Amino acid sequence: MNKLEKDILGILSEDSRADAAKVAVMLGAPEAEVRAAIRDMEKRGTIVKYTAIANLDEEEDECVEALIEVKIAPRSGSGFDGVAEEIAGHEEVKTLYLMSGSYDLLVIVEAGSIKSVSRFVSECISTFDCVLSTATHFILKKYKIEGAVTFGKEKKRRLSVQP
Repeated sequence: MNKLEKDILGILSEDSRADAAKVAVMLGAPEAEVRAAIRDMEKRGTIVKYTAIANLDEEEDECVEALIEVKIAPRSGSGFDGVAEEIAGHEEVKTLYLMSGSYDLLVIVEAGSIKSVSRFVSECISTFDCVLSTATHFILKKYKIEGAVTFGKEKKRRLSVQP
């Protein structure tokens, strides 16, 4: 990856809404060159997706997120990749990583309730013959998401209970 591509990724990582013209001005590069570099990174799979970071803690909709640590015995022939591919195919799975350390896969899931997450773990992940153990951690509050601080902007005021 060349310097221009790294610089473009840095800008798009901070603001995915920045178009090629804005990025070009910020970098002092020709717009056509920036546009071509972005298109090339998309084709290569370096840029996978443009997204918005949502802080849903303040919303009323019920959504539960959990981190699931999964220890597995790699399958003969496909290793960790085969299991990861199967787990990734479930719509509840938002993120999936191969990890070093005491567990092998980190699965981040999103569901409508704690019970739904529990059911996903017990009826899906735990049923794989290669799964040795799981540990589920529910996300209670997000203070920082992808580098963006999500608290401290405006403190909610408590309602007075005095007449």
